[in-house]
Amino acid sequence: MPGVAKIQESHAGTGHRERLRQRLLRGGAEALADYELLEYLLFAAFRQGDTKGIAKRLIAHFGSFGDVLNAEPGALAQVKGMGEASAAALHAVSLSARRMARGSVEQKPVLGSWQALLDYLAIDMASLKHERVRVLYLDTKNRLIDDHLAAEGSIDEAAIHPREVIRRAFDVGASALILVHNHPSGDPEPSRADIQITNRIAEAGRLLNITVHDHVIVGRGSHVSLRAKGLI
Repeated sequence: MPGVAKIQESHAGTGHRERLRQRLLRGGAEALADYELLEYLLFAAFRQGDTKGIAKRLIAHFGSFGDVLNAEPGALAQVKGMGEASAAALHAVSLSARRMARGSVEQKPVLGSWQALLDYLAIDMASLKHERVRVLYLDTKNRLIDDHLAAEGSIDEAAIHPREVIRRAFDVGASALILVHNHPSGDPEPSRADIQITNRIAEAGRLLNITVHDHVIVGRGSHVSLRAKGLI
């Protein structure tokens, strides 16, 4: 009977959810495969039923668990089985991860919390499909006081002018800064333009007593520090 089949399916789904929940609570960080963790996150939007198929479709479509969480809500909602509520549920997880990572950087000396800073930048920028240029402005104790989105697009003087970067440092009361941008190709090696604009900003900073600590280029799973490479 159709009604009985529906009840049996509901009970089976409930049992599966409970098994996933117990594995998650008892098994630690690696207890669930990527698609299973995504499946569990989708429970918030789907009160009943199997979310395994949707989870697997999302990973197949975007490429990885991380890419799913970094996808725009509109793109998530286009995948079969998804909608506005489920896209919002996953987007909220992504925003929560970014907020946690940012919280580990704020109010601490950035140079003494370098790995936390790199983790924050990787979560926020590594999966972007376009270049994003940011300037992290620091106070005299090297604490983050302004995380400024300077430009979307290629890093050159058309997008980010040395004079404007240094002027903002004065506006926010910063004594130092760190330049950051990502390479959508995934390869974080600096281009000639990256090196040239960094040196121009560093020189402008020296003239006005604003220290350029570094320029960090974020790639997929890796980064490059121009300071570490001796390019500043």
